[in-house]
Amino acid sequence: MNRYLDFESDIEKLDNQINTLNKNDKNFNNEKTTLIKKKNNIIKKKYLNLSAWEKVQVARHPDRPHSIDYINLIFQDMIYLHGDKKFSDDSAILGGLASLSGQSVMVIGTEKGNTMESRLKHNFGMAKPEGYRKAQRLMLLADKFNLPVITFVDTAGAFPGKEAEERGQSESIASSILVCLKINSPIISVVIGEGGSGGAIALATADKIMMLEHSIYSVISPEGCASILWRSNDYAIKAAENLKLTAQDCLNNKIIDSIVEEVPGGAHRLPEEQAMILKQSLINNLQSLKLIPDSDRKKNRNEKFLNITKEI
Repeated sequence: MNRYLDFESDIEKLDNQINTLNKNDKNFNNEKTTLIKKKNNIIKKKYLNLSAWEKVQVARHPDRPHSIDYINLIFQDMIYLHGDKKFSDDSAILGGLASLSGQSVMVIGTEKGNTMESRLKHNFGMAKPEGYRKAQRLMLLADKFNLPVITFVDTAGAFPGKEAEERGQSESIASSILVCLKINSPIISVVIGEGGSGGAIALATADKIMMLEHSIYSVISPEGCASILWRSNDYAIKAAENLKLTAQDCLNNKIIDSIVEEVPGGAHRLPEEQAMILKQSLINNLQSLKLIPDSDRKKNRNEKFLNITKEI
């Protein structure tokens, strides 16, 4: 069943009309074709001009593909690796060895879950220190065997709970960023939904940072920003505009390297087709990175993030 966003009422209306057509009517096929064409035109036009807040809604859509969906659709022979070898295994971060079009890679991603049960299991994609330490372990393992690292980012932020702070949340995020900067393996990161704060950048300190067209990437959520600046969530829409969190804003500000086009109406409408678009982009970027010597690639990666901090 389709779940419609606030700005999709006209799309919902057309879908309802399509569903109520009488299949026994001799004009059924013609009417259905006309309505579908009209709906697709509305979707295409509407999604070309989304506001920042509307993109926030799309990025959070409950049916939007998550890391595990892209892992299943893009990679072959996935072998999941678990635990940080110090405390426990954090299900908010998935990772392991896989094959991408014949190339062995290390895949790491934050996972939100698709059902209430899986969301609780994955802690809604909010990782704890052991999750980031697992990511570090997998990155270092990839570096040891000269394997490319591909990360998927989809989190509102790192887990802010007391136990996470007690186990060194800030240190674990900082260490993840450091490991990303130190390893020789090529790193590609994709923001597939939400990219929130340090919880996102811990996995997005990469040679190539990509964002899906309707994903978001920011230092804080619009609601969090509104509660700090205006003491009210009523200003979340205004905060979304001011945060410059869309893929287009991030590309203009040189925070990311490229935008991956989404299927009309957002990735949640055609997940399999979206995965194939992303797969080709990953293959292309990986091929270009492998042409650069390790030392030069590592130097370029470090300079890129140093330049970002200088501009800020």
